[in-house]
Amino acid sequence: MTAEWLEVRVQVNGEAAEAVAEVLSRYAPRGVAFDYGADPAIVSLVTVKAYLAVDEGIAARRRKIEEGLWHLRQIWPIIPEPAFRTIPEQDWTATWKEQIPVLHLGERVVIRPSWRTYSPQTDEIVLMIDPGMAFGTGLHPTTQLCVTAVEAFARAGTGMLDLGTGTGILAMIAAQLGADPVLGIDNDPSAVNAARRNAAANQLDDRVELRCGSLADVQEAYSLVVANILAPVIIAMAESGLAERVLVDGTLVASGILEDQTDEVAAALQRYGLRVTDRWRQGEWVALIAECPAG
Repeated sequence: MTAEWLEVRVQVNGEAAEAVAEVLSRYAPRGVAFDYGADPAIVSLVTVKAYLAVDEGIAARRRKIEEGLWHLRQIWPIIPEPAFRTIPEQDWTATWKEQIPVLHLGERVVIRPSWRTYSPQTDEIVLMIDPGMAFGTGLHPTTQLCVTAVEAFARAGTGMLDLGTGTGILAMIAAQLGADPVLGIDNDPSAVNAARRNAAANQLDDRVELRCGSLADVQEAYSLVVANILAPVIIAMAESGLAERVLVDGTLVASGILEDQTDEVAAALQRYGLRVTDRWRQGEWVALIAECPAG
């Protein structure tokens, strides 16, 4: 039995929290926790925590965490140095679980951890997703923009394609809104496995198909296509036939775009057959709304 644990803490804004969690999760086999502070309705600052067993390999794992966060800091200079402290063997799992709230996104979506109960209001969509999993737990502005878009465009009988599905959060929301069929695809096998576990936990595995692959592996066209990835990837997808995956009069939601990348991405979408109709902003992030016109 391990006598001590090394707690790693990094306080960042919600935008960077999932990226920090991804680094920490490589070395924390019991997962990563998000501490939202006293007011879970305000997620501007989040403390990302991980716990490492203190054993003969702890010095090497600590060094790798410091190196991983250093590389991440080259992208996000605001990420601080991690804080470390040794704590005795205890039920720390129960301690951090107490700090994880129910999260409200968009107009109707509620994300709850598996250990919390929640009584939904009329028309609310409640999904059970535990923190510290693949990208897409709802903290990042790009995910929040896409949640709002799925609420706006997913309808009963609407076919939906989720490119870069992560935890499967957007695909599951679409299915709850009645979209059918729903396909989520990701080139990361661990993300697909996480999404499948989430779909099963929410009893949506028979309504959401989840595959490992990329745009090239999708042959069908859909009324709603969501790509919450990165600007260069969206541009490459546009060049590789993204418009062909959107039905005539269908909608594309392209997110993961920084404000200074918006014009370049919009030009690529329009160059390859899509018409950009709107730009939604949250902070420095933008989601482009586009449609596939007839002809």
